[in-house]
Amino acid sequence: MSANVASRSRSRRSGLAPLKRALCRLGFWCLVLVLGIYAVFPFYYAIITSLKPSSALFDVSFWIQSFDLSNYRALFAQPTFVRSIFNSVLVAVCVVFLALLLALTAAYALGRVRFRGRGAVLVIVLGVSMFPQIAVLSGLFEVIRWLGLYNTPWALVLSYTIFTLPFTVWVLTTFMRQLPHELEEAAIMDGATPWVTLTRVFLPLMWPAMATTGLLAFIAAWNEFLFALTFTLTDSQRTVPVAIALISGGSQYELPWGPIMAASVVVTVPLVVLVVIFQRRIVSGLTAGAVKG
Repeated sequence: MSANVASRSRSRRSGLAPLKRALCRLGFWCLVLVLGIYAVFPFYYAIITSLKPSSALFDVSFWIQSFDLSNYRALFAQPTFVRSIFNSVLVAVCVVFLALLLALTAAYALGRVRFRGRGAVLVIVLGVSMFPQIAVLSGLFEVIRWLGLYNTPWALVLSYTIFTLPFTVWVLTTFMRQLPHELEEAAIMDGATPWVTLTRVFLPLMWPAMATTGLLAFIAAWNEFLFALTFTLTDSQRTVPVAIALISGGSQYELPWGPIMAASVVVTVPLVVLVVIFQRRIVSGLTAGAVKG
């Protein structure tokens, strides 16, 4: 009797197992759909809003009903906006170059050279990355004025490099530690200097981590607002986030949603393209840096 009951119970469980797996799979894809809509919908709505004429901006619709480019034409007719794009590109590229150059040399020293206080230096680097921007704003402002960099893009290059260096140093150091010591020993046996070992032996192996940290540094420099608003004064020196925030209408009662949405799309598209191009290297770089501490 008990054997029959146990057999019926096993057969019932085996019959429910496919249904349970199907429900779990359905719940997983429903969750992915919700997260996808939550992440993509604001950008999608900005696109369809930017393609509306001014008379239809406040007509709520979730589909593209017109293809009006007047907002984009009005946006690019402003020389200051085009200049702000150039400033953002200049600042972001310089920040990525300096951050990767300094972080690569620092990562070689922290990851391959044994010296007293190496752990303390890494802890300090990690601690600096946790400082909020507002905490150092006044001190950094005085340094920039003393250096004569106020109201120039180089003030932003300096401040952004300071804030992106801790993250890039930490990730590249973690990645550098995983490289086999035999490569370095073979290079030393061949008479290679530390710079040659770094640039010709280690650098080709570090492209996933370099792409990851470089892209994240570029995104941070491209989107930053507080320093750009504080350290620049004139329209010709401002970057894109500040230029978008200062877009104004014909009167104090008019908020130009169309040009603002068009500017948001113009600023976001380069980041989306870069993430799509380097997505595999980003994932491999982050996971490689997360395996060992």
